[in-house]
Amino acid sequence: MQEEVKNPSDEGSVGVEDRAADPAPQSDTVEIADLADQLAAVAADRDRLQLENAETQDRLLRRQAEFENFRKRVEREKVELLEYAGLEAVRAILPILDDFERALKVESADKEYVRGMEMIHQRLLETLKKVGLEAIECAGQKFDPNLHHAVTRESSESVEEDTVLEVYQKGYNFKGRLLRPAMVKVSVRS
Repeated sequence: MQEEVKNPSDEGSVGVEDRAADPAPQSDTVEIADLADQLAAVAADRDRLQLENAETQDRLLRRQAEFENFRKRVEREKVELLEYAGLEAVRAILPILDDFERALKVESADKEYVRGMEMIHQRLLETLKKVGLEAIECAGQKFDPNLHHAVTRESSESVEEDTVLEVYQKGYNFKGRLLRPAMVKVSVRS
């Protein structure tokens, strides 16, 4: 057996043999508890950061989706704007086209004048068709409130109810969109 040599300055200290015999010294228990607390704090911090990361990732994905939707909407509006840019110009020309049609209905003695008016009318109509103007055919058809504007109603037993009897002013579509409804007379049963 080894004899313990005591140093006068170590009077309160425990010898080497005593430390080896003590299974859990007080300072080691405190260090383990501190390490466990630190580990729990780090784990809680990790969990919090993972949650924040997931929220940030979700926000990023949502913003990307919103931006993509915005980009697509702007592109669609741009295409639509270019496609229907001439709509207002064509709408402004329609009264001129109506005047030509009214002028052609009037009898004239000068056949060359009438022929010239017909040629100008035809050329104007063809040009407007090229840019997307389409006349709405409606004489003899069933009244459609989406395409026709009923100005008058007339009692008629010879035709079916809500049939277009007469067209006062032609209606037009522009590239599939209603530009102006046709003004018509519609039949009714008495």
